[in-house]
Amino acid sequence: MRSALPSIPTGAHDCDLWVAEVAALTRPDRVVWYYDTPDERAALLAQSVADGKLIKLDPNRRPGSYLARSDAGDVARVEARTFICSESESDAGPTNNWRNPQSMRTELAARFAGAMRGRTMFVVPFSMGVADSSLARYGLQVTDSAYAALSMGMMTRVSCDVRTRIDEGANWVPTVHSVGAPLADDDTETTWPSNTDKYIIHFPETREVWSYGSGYGGNALLAKKCFALRIASVLGRDEGWLAEHMLLVRLTSREGRPFHIAAAFPSACGKTNLSMLQPTLPGWKVETLGDDIVWMRPGGDGRMWAINPEAGFFGVAPGTGPGTNPVATQMIERDTIFTNVALTPERDVWWEGFSPAPAELTDWQGQPWQPGAGTSAAHPNSRFTVSASACPLIADEYFSGRAVPLDAILFGGRRATTTPLVVESYSWDHGVFMGATMASEQTAAAEGTVGRVRRDPFAMLPFCGYNMADYWGHWLTISEQLDPVLAPRIFQVNWFRRGENGDFLWPGFGDNARVLAWICRRVAGQVSASSSPVGILPTLDDLDVESLDLTDEARDQLLCVNGPDWAAETASIDEWFDGFDGHVPPQILEQLEQLEQRLTAVHESGAKTVARR
Repeated sequence: MRSALPSIPTGAHDCDLWVAEVAALTRPDRVVWYYDTPDERAALLAQSVADGKLIKLDPNRRPGSYLARSDAGDVARVEARTFICSESESDAGPTNNWRNPQSMRTELAARFAGAMRGRTMFVVPFSMGVADSSLARYGLQVTDSAYAALSMGMMTRVSCDVRTRIDEGANWVPTVHSVGAPLADDDTETTWPSNTDKYIIHFPETREVWSYGSGYGGNALLAKKCFALRIASVLGRDEGWLAEHMLLVRLTSREGRPFHIAAAFPSACGKTNLSMLQPTLPGWKVETLGDDIVWMRPGGDGRMWAINPEAGFFGVAPGTGPGTNPVATQMIERDTIFTNVALTPERDVWWEGFSPAPAELTDWQGQPWQPGAGTSAAHPNSRFTVSASACPLIADEYFSGRAVPLDAILFGGRRATTTPLVVESYSWDHGVFMGATMASEQTAAAEGTVGRVRRDPFAMLPFCGYNMADYWGHWLTISEQLDPVLAPRIFQVNWFRRGENGDFLWPGFGDNARVLAWICRRVAGQVSASSSPVGILPTLDDLDVESLDLTDEARDQLLCVNGPDWAAETASIDEWFDGFDGHVPPQILEQLEQLEQRLTAVHESGAKTVARR
């Protein structure tokens, strides 16, 4: 039995040797290279159904679709067990869990020794981005989970061509995943093997990912958050680009002008809905470029160019329905893997927010359920996995891999108070300050207290692969490669502000296009705006809200900047910055000081609020 992790690949030709060393450590019964061809996929789906790992849905109601049910203790990201094992602890920073890489490698070797015994080890060669794209990156995922292999086939571009490119010399990222449940001859298999002892490990210097114990979501689909954000953010730092937790859309005005917008929101805060927006403004249209991850690089023309490196959607099911996201509802009508949703007697799927509850269901844990049961039929973080090619709004760039020029970057989150509906930054530095100080009410996408407000800078708190404050510095440096006139304009949005009665003040969904349209008009120089302590604000008239049934309270509060609320906010930001041990860039500290000065000026004028009706 091996007592150490496999050697770190030093060249593209080492992939076969590396795979052999992983197999020697983990001891699977067999090793299979998985290229996600139609025949391979059909066979693996059929085997997973026969093994009880997937439930085949009714082929007439939901053709080509399946349901998976996870273990009740394996339903979300495990941030407490996610580690950045950089050589220097300060390089991981205070927002990441750090462990010494040498000691972690020893610990992992003990966990992975024999971890795949009794199982098949799938080797999945994948590309993040269309293989010919200048921003594409390659990887190999080794996994003992058929669910993970099938999902990787939907979320990334898996092919024999990727292996060929690696064999010919392309750089690649090694990723290893095991559910941590070896099988002896007399062991009884479960429908969702996992281990209570979980590790999600990143070695930034050697570009490796190792995941143990979980079969769920980003814990198991290592190309997603682990590679495309944590490792890629380090690649971007070292190579002069950015890996971001953002959606990407093209919004075309009624005059036919296209605008490309990237937007950062924490998980389960509406990225998928916004990426598939159906505008309520006549003449405007949206095309989808991605709902979760954007890689962006300054071009030689002074603009920022972006791609979505993923090939599929791993969307939150609850709240997705014909009324909230008809595009996604159409997209998942077929060829979808659902996880932890409810099952109808007709072998279709259901979740809260999809439609009125049927009279009876089987819940996400396989138990009978009826309306009024007092529990959710679907887990709050239940998911659907589907190829992006199924999206009716998918843009041509999904197939071509061409990058698009960014016109605007949005930061957002769930804030019941404080943050206005939309505000534009005064400058690139001010926009980076907005991103660095983002705060949002926590959702069910990660372990923790749902509803608690926490700082989530750039929506990257769980996903930045190095010191978060140094990451802000990298954003500041990136602007040096951009033309100030052509650089993306930066905005902050908040669809979730509530009134005194607790109701949302803004209707959201398709009406969010009114905010996006104002942003596009600002980029085009077609509309004016006014200064406020927190940034540049529109009027409600500029947002074309006359057809909306907004209450007087909503009109007063949507764009309101409340002095006492913002005084508390700046104090919280100051405390937040204190935790970074001197790493906060001076430009960001200067932005905080300027915000405090603008708030003081308003306070001294006798005003408690600034509102833009």
